[in-house]
Amino acid sequence: MSVVAVHVGEPADHKRRRDPESRPQQILDAAFREFAEHGLAGARLDDIARRANVAKGTIYLYFPNKEALFREMVRTTTIAALESAEARLAESDGLAAAEQLRIVATGWWHFLRTERFEVVQRLVLAELGHFPDLMQFYADEVVARGRRLIGHIVARGTARGEFRAIDPEVGARMLSALAMTHSTWCSRRQYFPTLESRTDEQVCDEIIDFYLHALRPDAQVAAPFPTPSTS
Repeated sequence: MSVVAVHVGEPADHKRRRDPESRPQQILDAAFREFAEHGLAGARLDDIARRANVAKGTIYLYFPNKEALFREMVRTTTIAALESAEARLAESDGLAAAEQLRIVATGWWHFLRTERFEVVQRLVLAELGHFPDLMQFYADEVVARGRRLIGHIVARGTARGEFRAIDPEVGARMLSALAMTHSTWCSRRQYFPTLESRTDEQVCDEIIDFYLHALRPDAQVAAPFPTPSTS
C-alpha cells in the first residue's frame, strides 16, 4: 500500500515559536479581545495567554501585569494616532489654521471610529477610576497631549486673526467634547434617529463646520449670564 504525503502547512504554534518577534502583538491582540469582553478588572492573564496560544509565563517576558498591557494598548493605538496627527500638523505648516484644524480633526475622527479605540474608551470611562495610576497616565499621555495639539492650532489661528480671541485650552476642550460625544452616539445610532441617515463622514463634516463657525473672528459672543441676586 502506498502512502501519500499531504502537506498541510506548518502548525500555527510552531510558527509562533519560530517567530518570537510576533509574540508581543499576539498578546496585545488577545488582551484587546479579553478586555473588550470582560473589562480590565475582570480579565485574567490565564485567559489572555489562552487566547494568544502562549504559556502564561510568556506574557511575563513582555508585560508584568494587566496594567502594563493596557498602557501598551494605549501606546499602540491612541498615542500612535496622536503622533500621526502631530505629523500631519507639521506637514501642513504653510496652510491656514482652519485648514490645519480640518485635516487634523478629520484624521482624529476616523481614529475615534475604530473598534480598538472604542474598546480603550470603554475601559477609560468604566474602569480607570479604580486604577489611579492608569488614569493619570491616560490624562497625561492622551488627554493633555491631544488638547495641546488642538490648542496650538487655535492659538495660531487667533494670533493671525483667523479665529476670534479664545483661550486655546477652552477651544481644544470644546472640539474634544464634540468629537468624543458624537463618536459615542455614532456607535449607538439605533438610539439616535437623527444620526441613522448620516455617514461618519457627514457627521465629521458637521462637527468641523460647526466648530469653525464658532471660531470665526466675526462670531457674536454672548455676554455671560448675570449672577442671580441673593438678596
